Amino acid sequence: MPPRKSSPSSTSVGRVAVRVAIAAACLAVAGFAIQGGEWSTSDLIAQKRRIARLETSVDSLQHVVDSLKAYRHRIQTDPALQERIAREEFGMVKGNKELLYRFTEPARAGGGR
Repeated sequence: MPPRKSSPSSTSVGRVAVRVAIAAACLAVAGFAIQGGEWSTSDLIAQKRRIARLETSVDSLQHVVDSLKAYRHRIQTDPALQERIAREEFGMVKGNKELLYRFTEPARAGGGR
C-alpha cells in the first residue's frame, strides 16, 4: 500500500491553526509582561499618582510649618505683637489704665414678667 498523501487543504488548515496558537501564546506572554506579576502596570500608575498627591500634601504642610515658625519668631521678638496677644487673649492692660466692668441682669428665659 502506498503512503497516504494528505490533502493540501488539511495541511494549510493545520499550519493556520499552529500560527493562530503561536499568535495567541505571544499575546498571552505580552499581556502577562504588561499586567502580570506582583506589580502590574496599572498598579505602578496608581502608585505614581499617589506619590504626586503625597508630595503636594507634604509641600502644603511644609508651607504651614514655615508660617508657624515665622509667627513663633514674631511672638518671641515683636513687642507690639506680644502686647496685642496679651490684651486679646488674656485681657491684660498696659500700665495704670483703668478697667471698667459692666454688669447686667441676665435675660429671663420664657419671656415671663
